[in-house]
Amino acid sequence: MSSIARLTQSDAALFASDMHLGDHDPETAALFLSTLQAQAASITHLFLLGDIFEAWVGDDQPDQVAAALGESLRGLARRGVHVALMRGNRDFLLGSGPPGLTWPERFGATLLDDLIVVDLFGERVLLAHGDIWCTDDHDYQRFRAEVRTEAWQRGFLARPLAERLAIALTMRAQSERNKQGQDMGDVNEEAVRAALRAAGVRQLIHGHTHRPGCYPLGGGLERRVLPDWLAAAGRGGVLRVDQSGTRALPLGAAR
Repeated sequence: MSSIARLTQSDAALFASDMHLGDHDPETAALFLSTLQAQAASITHLFLLGDIFEAWVGDDQPDQVAAALGESLRGLARRGVHVALMRGNRDFLLGSGPPGLTWPERFGATLLDDLIVVDLFGERVLLAHGDIWCTDDHDYQRFRAEVRTEAWQRGFLARPLAERLAIALTMRAQSERNKQGQDMGDVNEEAVRAALRAAGVRQLIHGHTHRPGCYPLGGGLERRVLPDWLAAAGRGGVLRVDQSGTRALPLGAAR
């Protein structure tokens, strides 16, 4: 398993996920961008752990909210902040553009593998989006396995942009209907424990489940879940890690 940045001394990292950004919800976009701006001056690393966008049909996607986020990320990168993005279940086609011209590269960001380890002040921590461990949802795992193949993605990206956008709109509407009256599925904790042991770490930071909090797993293992964002419901928040420790910052504190 690959490993990335090592944070020490005066470094500070900000983690967020599940913003589900897009032109469909300008209020949530404004909320997240203002929160990011409020934190920007005091961080050295930014990690966005998937479902950054509500839907992503390819790096040629026209989206004003995505453009605004890109410019914010570019500004951070130019000031020396290490900006790292991870794909989620909604934006697994992020980074699908030509080499050197992918969406993350255009704005000075690094695209992370899911899973990956980062050294946070001497503690190796596993980072993930989190959907890989929702192993009790067999239908979703079959879908995930299919759309992550090179053949499926090549075929989908070969379609005209208008057709891809129409497919994404249909899938989003179906997803909203499926969620009516249902809770977001949680991870299988035994699968998480196995992943932590395989990585040789004790801590995990992930998103996806929309169940923010810190969950002990026994044997000194724990997982921290990032909140999802929805301005209409007052939901959102970030996780800040610096030399003084780890703090979950809800919306008021984060801004």
